[in-house]
Amino acid sequence: MPLETRTARLLLRRWRESDLAPFAAMGEDPEVMRYFPSRLTRTQSDELAGRADRLFETHGYGLWALEKQSTGDFIGFTGLAPVPAFIPGPGGLEVGWRLARSFWGQGYATEAARAALDVAFGRLDLEQVQAITAVINEPSRAVMERLGMTATAEFQHPKIPVGSPLRVHIRYAVSRAAAAQACAAADLTR
Repeated sequence: MPLETRTARLLLRRWRESDLAPFAAMGEDPEVMRYFPSRLTRTQSDELAGRADRLFETHGYGLWALEKQSTGDFIGFTGLAPVPAFIPGPGGLEVGWRLARSFWGQGYATEAARAALDVAFGRLDLEQVQAITAVINEPSRAVMERLGMTATAEFQHPKIPVGSPLRVHIRYAVSRAAAAQACAAADLTR
């Protein structure tokens, strides 16, 4: 399993100490964390980065730190992780991402997630990858749909309080063939 991979504009790599401060700033940004139950403290942010990076040792895949190749800026993360056991449904692997606000709207999330799906379907030889988000998270749902993912089920997130607008989540899934078709269609529109 590669410890890093590249796209046209991004380097997906293991985490570095220098990523922790900008990642913590993301976790404190109310807009970045809008679709999460709460913002992150610096300790929580550092722990999340550590868990994201350790996935590579325990599973051979993980959540890469994202670096913009042209500037070397840390812009967020993307990658693959096991669907948490407390999430209702079939389990498996999910693709996920989170970007600093200044990098939104430039196609980085879709570009990085496509690279993660390439690893999932090519190197890990998976047949399907999932993604989950709050139903109201329209920006992430749009990325999922650009990736060729389709909505498969809504569920009540067991760790989000009843009555919270974030409680209702949606699961998306994409097959190897659907991901390839979505990627080819995107290449035709460029």
